[in-house]
Amino acid sequence: MNQSIITYILIGITAITSFTAFSNIELLNKMIFYPYEIKRKNEWWKFITHGFVHADMQHLIFNMLTLYFFGRQIEVTFQALFGNEWMYPVFYLSALFFASLPSYLKHKDNASYRSLGASGAISAVLFATIIFDPWQILYLNFFIPIPALLFAVGYVIYSSYMSKKGNDNIGHDAHLYGALYGIVFPIVFKPQLISYLIEELKHPRFFN
Repeated sequence: MNQSIITYILIGITAITSFTAFSNIELLNKMIFYPYEIKRKNEWWKFITHGFVHADMQHLIFNMLTLYFFGRQIEVTFQALFGNEWMYPVFYLSALFFASLPSYLKHKDNASYRSLGASGAISAVLFATIIFDPWQILYLNFFIPIPALLFAVGYVIYSSYMSKKGNDNIGHDAHLYGALYGIVFPIVFKPQLISYLIEELKHPRFFN
């Protein structure tokens, strides 16, 4: 199998579904993450399907560009690390679920709360790349260079703060717990990564 084909498939499915849902409110309502109805109607599939619809083009493009740049890297890494191509889609889809779980527990009795988008899984993919190369240079908003480790610390602090503040329509809980899942998932299956990460952190490469 082509080493990046699953990333391309995920991007393709997400783009097509999101485009369709932009003008199909019925489809959007069937897929959107709505804890109140999930609890009362057992619509558990929405833990996954909400990651394949987006609020608008900007939301979709940002998430899919991030998945394109980092998903391919993690797909190849996971194939080498685990010896098969299926750990990556399992990781991605389960990240959608686990990143949304705290929001479900928080909002299951809140009839006004809904969310959508792949941001939880995207955060997991991004933070998984940081585990394997914490000193790589990331580009904030695609053009501001920043060491990955510094970005990770800032991302967690910002997401935690905004989650507690709770005055916008962004799923900061999903960002935060998706990031945590991106760290935990590979370590659970390969505990040796803890020693690897410690060694990497001992040797900063800011100027490489």
